[in-house]
Amino acid sequence: MVSAFATAAGRAVDAGFGAVEIHAAHGYLLHEFLSPLTNHRTDGYGGDRTARMRLTLEVARAVRAAVGERMPVLTRISATDWIEGGWTVEDSVVLAGELAAAGVDLVDASSGGAAARASIPVGPGYQVPLAARIRREAGVLTGAVGLIVEPEQAEQIVAGGEADLVLLGRELLRDPYWPRRAAAKLGAHPGWPDQYARAF
Repeated sequence: MVSAFATAAGRAVDAGFGAVEIHAAHGYLLHEFLSPLTNHRTDGYGGDRTARMRLTLEVARAVRAAVGERMPVLTRISATDWIEGGWTVEDSVVLAGELAAAGVDLVDASSGGAAARASIPVGPGYQVPLAARIRREAGVLTGAVGLIVEPEQAEQIVAGGEADLVLLGRELLRDPYWPRRAAAKLGAHPGWPDQYARAF
C-alpha cells in the first residue's frame, strides 16, 4: 500500500501536476488506521496513537521520496472524528508535527468521516478553528476548509493567521469562476488567460 501511494504520486508528477495531496481523511484507508473508532488491530499498526499513525507516516515519507524535495506535498486529515473515543484535534496536533518531519509541507484540516453518528457543528467556517489550532500548536502550515464561500471570509482566515491558505471544493463546483470573482471583489486584477482574449 505504501508503494502504491508513492507510485501514484510519481504519476502525478509525470502528468505535470504542481503539488500532490495525501488523503488521510473522511473514513478512507489512512483515516481508518488513524482513528481508534475503526482501527482495532493488535499488530504494529494498531493500539496506541503512535502505532495508529505509522501507516500514514510511512506513506508520507514514501510520497516525499517519490516526488522529490521541490514538489509541494499536502496531507488532508480529519482533524477530529467529532465523537467520544475517536480521533481528536490533540491527536492531530501530534500527527501534524510528525507529518512535517516526514516531509509534508502543509496539513489540510478537514474533519469527520469515521462515524455516522457523529454530531458535527456544521456552519460557515466550522473547521477553521481546527486548522488554526494545528497551525498554532504544531507550528506547521495549514489549509482551512469547510463552508468557506465568500471572498472576504477566505481573506480574513489567511490575514488573521488562522490558516496559511484556504482550499475550496464544493464552492468551485457551484461557481468555477469563484477565484476571478473573489479577486475582483478584493481589488486584485490577475488578468485573463490567453484563451479568453477573444471575449474582449
